[in-house]
Amino acid sequence: MKQRSLGNTGYRVSEIGVDDSEGRNALREAVEQGITFFDTALAYGNGHSERVIGETLKDEIRGNRAVVATKIPPMNHQWPGKASYKLGDVFPANYIAASTEQSLKNLRMEALHVQQLHVWNDAWFSDPEWEASYRQIVRLKEEGKVLHWGISINDHAPETALRILADPLFETAQVIYNIYDRSPEKALFALARQKPLGIIVRVPFDEGALTGQIKANTVFPAGDWRAQYFAGDRKAEAERRGKELAQVLDDQVETLPELALRFVLSSAEVSTVIPGMRRPAHVRQNAMVSTKGALPAGMLSKLKPHAWDKNWYAED
Repeated sequence: MKQRSLGNTGYRVSEIGVDDSEGRNALREAVEQGITFFDTALAYGNGHSERVIGETLKDEIRGNRAVVATKIPPMNHQWPGKASYKLGDVFPANYIAASTEQSLKNLRMEALHVQQLHVWNDAWFSDPEWEASYRQIVRLKEEGKVLHWGISINDHAPETALRILADPLFETAQVIYNIYDRSPEKALFALARQKPLGIIVRVPFDEGALTGQIKANTVFPAGDWRAQYFAGDRKAEAERRGKELAQVLDDQVETLPELALRFVLSSAEVSTVIPGMRRPAHVRQNAMVSTKGALPAGMLSKLKPHAWDKNWYAED
């Protein structure tokens, strides 16, 4: 498994990481495959994901063989972070401290490697609550409870966090980046090169649309939130675009999941990519991509016309 620098944090992390895996077997397989970066959040299962990671990876964490990043959910439980929200309803100082303490307990850690604000909007800088919240963030780092701070950026909107990420205190940015969504390539990647900033890429498969597994007749299990994400004619659109994308595959890149991951890793600004991996087989398949390297320049050129400006999280 190849390693990359996570911005200025000093960590070297596997370029393939794990995003919110609740399966202990998947976590153990990830360790076997050389994966060293694990992303979770206090909001995932109301702390369940953190507890599973803390229990399953306790030896790796204590032995400094794993880097764990978690997140403070917005207190109002609203994603994304809208400019109209009051910061006191999202990240008041005492809530930031209490959430951090709970994550430390769940993960069985004395210090969080990376603590992220689970949403952000630069409009909150003008909120009078921000000064107290910022002091709390600084205090938690000075006390050694948080080693590094980061931002999990609003869906498809890296422009909403550029100002806060210019602050040296914030060293990582988690962002959606994939073949369809190229928005981070603009100002965010430029900032990453300048700082440098650790870029953690989520949703590399566009919730499955970039795997080729979403068909017009796909039926999701009861309670699966993807039924809403792919509502209406979106499944048919995803299938059509997936078939068009499959036309670029050749003997160098054989599957759409491989294409999707290697596209992300072709950007030097990216530190790690965190596809969802709930089964050991998924872990092995995704980890294998790390051995194959960046996509050829010719194939990257073929992918440019496939950029797709959409936001199905918000278009309900």
